[in-house]
Amino acid sequence: MIAIITGDIINSQKTDSELWLPKLKNILGSWSATPENWEVYRGDEFQVKCSVDEVFRKCLVIKSLIRTFENLDVRLAIGIGNEVFLSEKITESNGSAYVNSGRLLNDIKAEGKTLAIKTENDKVNRDLNILFKWASIDFDNWTVANAEIIHRLLTNSELTQDELAKVFNITQSSVSQRVKRSNYDLIQETDQYFRKKITEL
Repeated sequence: MIAIITGDIINSQKTDSELWLPKLKNILGSWSATPENWEVYRGDEFQVKCSVDEVFRKCLVIKSLIRTFENLDVRLAIGIGNEVFLSEKITESNGSAYVNSGRLLNDIKAEGKTLAIKTENDKVNRDLNILFKWASIDFDNWTVANAEIIHRLLTNSELTQDELAKVFNITQSSVSQRVKRSNYDLIQETDQYFRKKITEL
């Protein structure tokens, strides 16, 4: 069983892709090789293959990165299932994980959502998608400042608040306030819940 993230950048036409695209590719490239495990296509759409237990955290890393750019956001459709055909390019591979993810992206576009999951288990889908609806209320309203803090912590959890203060040239108390406002502890708890729930598949 594998996880496929299919995503597209919201409002990409209003922002210079040279600002965000290299950073997105850098993150995806730090996880695995292209084009077999990830690829950006049509300018603002992408697909990523990863392990099932890591997929929610990887979505958060992508979400927090894109939200560091003013007026940008991202839709993320998680498909979990099998892989029946493995190509040299992820966009040519196939299986239920790919089908679930691709179709789901179309659905959430129509419904105005930014994060959803589809597996072969209807109960898991229902439970996790209710969780994602609540969580997205927070994620979709991250400020640039909050997204920057979240992204740094998700990609380097060893950073102390003093180190973050130096990175952003702000006080340690300001870092503490941003971390609290961005509900980082709740994000960690949600990730742990996701990892536990996904074992029910």
